[in-house]
Amino acid sequence: MAGFDKRVASYEAALAGLEDGMTVLAGGFGLCGIPENLISEIKRKGTRDLTIVSNNCGVDGFGLGLLLEDRQIRKMIASYVGENALFEQLLLSGELEVELTPQGTLAEKMRAGGAGIPAFFTATGYGTDIAKGKEVREFNGRPHILEPSITGDFAIVKGWKADHYGNVVYRHTARNFNPLAATAGKITVVEVEEIVEPGQLEPSQIHTPGIYVDRLICGQFEKRIEKRTVQD
Repeated sequence: MAGFDKRVASYEAALAGLEDGMTVLAGGFGLCGIPENLISEIKRKGTRDLTIVSNNCGVDGFGLGLLLEDRQIRKMIASYVGENALFEQLLLSGELEVELTPQGTLAEKMRAGGAGIPAFFTATGYGTDIAKGKEVREFNGRPHILEPSITGDFAIVKGWKADHYGNVVYRHTARNFNPLAATAGKITVVEVEEIVEPGQLEPSQIHTPGIYVDRLICGQFEKRIEKRTVQD
């Protein structure tokens, strides 16, 4: 079964083949469950003109925000500008192409892409700028717009545990966009906190089957808190 072992020894090997101009799907929500080390490796590689698909673009100086600093992102497909001041600045100045997408629609675009569905109809966004130029059909008396699905050259994903074969388990709310992104990349790279021996994961608890995963690496994570709220 050695040929099914998805483990790689370095982050350089994990992102081998990533080139300028590619589309990268990134899991995570805010700073929860983001593939932070894979993002840092993209920064180190200096890959440019990327189209990044993610719920948001990290924060200033961390997560996908690191790639904004070096202007490595050409286009961002996201649902939220969030707490990233640089993202907002580049959007307003026209330096960064941004396609804002309703959050549920973005999730379904990835899910549909991973399932081989080229497009789908949704009522979300009808009558707004989101719908401009898109086909409209009526279902059950309600207008819907046609949304194309999304796939990427690479998907970068953060998991909690995985076995050698790339079967992945996510922890709590880190199971956000990660399972969706994992299915929709031509090459899916997963970084996890722990890699266990085959047979140690309960099959019914696996969230992403290893058939979707091409490369797997174990890393150390900072796990920043985006907003800390305390009470007296």
